[in-house]
Amino acid sequence: MKQSILIILLFGALSAKGADYNILNYGAKSDTTVLSTHALQQAIDDCSQAGGGRVLVPAGNYKIGSIVLRSDVHLHLEQGATLYGSTDLNDYMPMKSDFLSLRTQTSTIQLIYADKVHDVVIDGYGTIDGRGRAFQKLSWNDEGITRPHLLRFIQSEDISIKDITLKNSGCWMQHYLACDRLTIDGIRVFNRNNYNNDALDLDGCHEVIVRGMIADSDDDGITLKSTSPRLCENIRISDCVVSSHCNAVKLGTETNGGFRNINISGIVVKPSSDQREKFFGQWIGSSAISLEIVDGGVLENVSVSDFTVEGTESPIFIRLGNRGRGYLSDGANMEHIVPVDHVGRINGIRLNHIQIRNAGSMGCSITGLPGYPVENVWLSDISIHHKGGVNTDEMAKIVESVKDEKEKEYPEATMWGNLPAKGFFVRHARNVQIENLFVETVEPDARPDIVCEDSE
Repeated sequence: MKQSILIILLFGALSAKGADYNILNYGAKSDTTVLSTHALQQAIDDCSQAGGGRVLVPAGNYKIGSIVLRSDVHLHLEQGATLYGSTDLNDYMPMKSDFLSLRTQTSTIQLIYADKVHDVVIDGYGTIDGRGRAFQKLSWNDEGITRPHLLRFIQSEDISIKDITLKNSGCWMQHYLACDRLTIDGIRVFNRNNYNNDALDLDGCHEVIVRGMIADSDDDGITLKSTSPRLCENIRISDCVVSSHCNAVKLGTETNGGFRNINISGIVVKPSSDQREKFFGQWIGSSAISLEIVDGGVLENVSVSDFTVEGTESPIFIRLGNRGRGYLSDGANMEHIVPVDHVGRINGIRLNHIQIRNAGSMGCSITGLPGYPVENVWLSDISIHHKGGVNTDEMAKIVESVKDEKEKEYPEATMWGNLPAKGFFVRHARNVQIENLFVETVEPDARPDIVCEDSE
């Protein structure tokens, strides 16, 4: 008898842990004139307290403000289900993490937030729409303060984001900061309705797999950052389609820790199919591949391969600079960031099997600084087709313009305009090897394929 009771109790506990928590049972309404924040939050809290389960969002349209995710919660959006972010800032909760980084100096607002959680899944064929156009940009650093992120995880482990559609954030779409063992699989991202509309930001994360993402963003597409001394490392990104007015795939711009052991392959880069509006960048995109260290930090053991690129003004941009922005402020004022006192390092990049068509005329670049070269870069099987058109009379002006090292400037592939080479301009670099480079222009172009300065 006692054994039977024990079996029943154990089966009951397992059933509760695997239970569904339907938000309709908590009072959620498929009505975007009323808030369902409390209903969704209560379902999440009950699910986590029971040891885990699935929070179910059935087909319908639900309006919510800030939601805080808990450990062991599986948030599932059925096909036809949409969570709409409220357009009223009063419905968002300012949150401040104890993780120290450039992006956690002040409180931020976001639609869905998690800090120090584990074993969380967001999936299903539904949609999360932040309605970010409602939030105006008020200052240079208001990202996440008056314009909400849509999805933000900090210091979290074993996170899976799968199949869902993410749309229209107030600023960054999804920011994963100091997270371990993160998988992003088969999601769709559309983020072209405000400033700072990145598609994906991985920031100081370890052991990450991103695959099968289709993204269309006004700002950067797939972006790796390091806004603290914690590096982004051991990351695999593959089989994605990316449209961006800025940089389709970028390692930077914040680089306090840096990037190590990064493998990126099988990426299609193309212009957005919607060309009605632009907040940043270039209509055909600024770059396809940008690899940068400008705030200290290191970039090493990075492999980029099998890219098919349509457009971008300056397709490949490798830059070691010295902007020197740190991750600590000298108090509550975010406009006074303690600077970094050293130049970082780029050592060990391999780029191969890259086809570029219909690019702008600028060319590509690999540039370090005097005394701080980019080291050990291997380029192979790269085909570049761009519009060309630079004549001999323009060459003197171009050569003069690149004499400015722009050591402290924000790194951007288009920062010098047309470069002295129609293929690769290489400056302050050591052990750069180029094999099977083909450059073709629509209009005749007076520039050589490769120009090297202070380089081996």
